[in-house]
Amino acid sequence: MKLYKTRSGIVLESNNLFYTVPASNWDELVNQDNLYTILFDITQTTAPADNHQQWVQTGLLAPIGKQEVWASGVTYLRSRNARMEESKKSGGDNFYDRVYDAERPELFFKSTPERVVGPGANVRIRADSTWNVPEPELTLFITSSGKIVGYTCGNDMSSRSIEGENPLYLPQAKTYDGSAALGPCLYVPESPISPETEIRLEIIRNGQAVFTNSIAISQMKRQHTELVSFLFRECSFPYGCYLMTGTGIVPSDDFTLRPDDEVRIIIDGIGTLENRVA
Repeated sequence: MKLYKTRSGIVLESNNLFYTVPASNWDELVNQDNLYTILFDITQTTAPADNHQQWVQTGLLAPIGKQEVWASGVTYLRSRNARMEESKKSGGDNFYDRVYDAERPELFFKSTPERVVGPGANVRIRADSTWNVPEPELTLFITSSGKIVGYTCGNDMSSRSIEGENPLYLPQAKTYDGSAALGPCLYVPESPISPETEIRLEIIRNGQAVFTNSIAISQMKRQHTELVSFLFRECSFPYGCYLMTGTGIVPSDDFTLRPDDEVRIIIDGIGTLENRVA
């Protein structure tokens, strides 16, 4: 099932039918360990509505309320290799090799909800960065008790030139206005998402694809529950939180985003998150 946050209210999609969700508070609705059961009950007690598909097509917002967005890095081998290469000149390349093999994962704060953009909105590249890429990531929604109840597409925009100068510049490379996108929905399955689920990235420039690639989430080195357990060790999240799980798709070192590029992130079962670069 898919939950959409729209300008007209919260919409539930199930088996290609759309339902009005009898709740006005997104944070209270999603932060429940039995979210799937709650949504299933709505489909049994509420008649589907014909006009909601139009809401979803024209009025989508990011599926977030008061939740923080966190991120994990170096969870795929391709990410480790790319970050080692970008940090070689600064002498920080071996840090990422150590993180990939360490017991403790890399976790960092990515975004406040106010800085997150939704489907169709603009993501941004920093004016003081010369090398910028999108990072397509399966993103977990975790309740305040630490249970994974949903998933969405995430774009962890990254300034590789800034991070490459010094690993300590990671917050500046990762956290700024318009550096995170989520959507198009919160996907709430009855059971955990399949490891064979594929993530696909497409970058369109002047109507032509300049980069495409895909990867299965089974290529992640770390388990989703492992990442969550470390995040929740000393942090509490009264409204639940989002956790981006890292990327295994990184364009070559000679590629950088340009203004007006279109970034499309497609994840099986969830949908497509599309944003233009500003």
